[in-house]
Amino acid sequence: EAENICERLLPRLQHANGSVVLTTVRLLLKYERYVKRADLLAQFAKKMVPPLITLLSSEPEIQFVALRNINIILQRRPRLLSKEIRVFFCKYNDPIYVKYEKVEVLVRICSERNSEPLLNELKEYAKEVDVDFVSCAVNAIGRLAIRFEAAAERAIAVLEELVQMKVDYCVQTCVVVLCDILRRYPGRFEAVVTTLCEHADYINAPEARAAYLWALGEYSEHIPSVASLLGAAVDSLLEEEDACVQLALVNACVKYFLKQPQRAQALVLRALQTASEKCANPDVRDRAYIYWRLLSADPSAARTVVLAEKPPVRPENSSLPEPLLEELVNELGCVSSVLQQPARQFVYARAERAGVPRGDAATTADYGTQAA
Repeated sequence: EAENICERLLPRLQHANGSVVLTTVRLLLKYERYVKRADLLAQFAKKMVPPLITLLSSEPEIQFVALRNINIILQRRPRLLSKEIRVFFCKYNDPIYVKYEKVEVLVRICSERNSEPLLNELKEYAKEVDVDFVSCAVNAIGRLAIRFEAAAERAIAVLEELVQMKVDYCVQTCVVVLCDILRRYPGRFEAVVTTLCEHADYINAPEARAAYLWALGEYSEHIPSVASLLGAAVDSLLEEEDACVQLALVNACVKYFLKQPQRAQALVLRALQTASEKCANPDVRDRAYIYWRLLSADPSAARTVVLAEKPPVRPENSSLPEPLLEELVNELGCVSSVLQQPARQFVYARAERAGVPRGDAATTADYGTQAA
């Protein structure tokens, strides 16, 4: 019976109305779980692809709705659009909200096989003038590098090229992403720290400064000028407004001392003294006191604590929880699939506030979401 229903639904995929197409896809996903024949499942998947791509030729608002629904569909069928990656490349005249959704879909359907053309495409997005979209593109590069080890080297090269362009807002995000990649693959890409040191003057955002200082401490043995770089940072320690930067600097100085005690003794003493006596932030003062006592009482314990091996960064899980995903798959083509919240969370709540009984609210929710 499920096979018969799915076969009767297939012609509706050619309908001119996008809502009919999305509703048909929803029903196919619902009933295909009862289909046992692999050849039929492959046929259904093949038939679903062209109409979904056709929706991307519509008006921007329709594209946005289609992309939000495609994002949900791909979480159920990850390989459905793996061969259509170029269809989702951003156009110069796409509205920004469409570009964001396209980047999210691109990252989701990317594989090791097609990661290089996508990295090249994201590099071009990172050269645009919209600050938020540049940040989105650079973060996408980092997500691909962390997820696919084979793409990490190319991603590092792309990020280094972007840093060397010396565009302020792009450099900040690149530094953070590069440090995340270093955490993911410890001991593999130390050479990139040299690039960060060469462009230290352009690193001024708190999160980027903290990441840069972490790299200085973590790879101090590979940086010839680390003493002068950390010394300059210690001189301006009190001028740093963000506590995360001050904490990162204290950590970096202590790491440098534990790796090269003879060279860093005066520097770590100055850093800890400044942080414990003159810094206004209690967290920074406490951290400095703890390090000072630890180094004085038991340097070997300090080495064990500070230089302990950290777990690598794991790939970001951007998928929805399974129960929520099931609800949204059953509401494809509705408002809830665009908001990525089940209808019960906003339809019932508003109905109850308006005094509508629960049973009537359920009818209203069903009618309203279908009409949307």
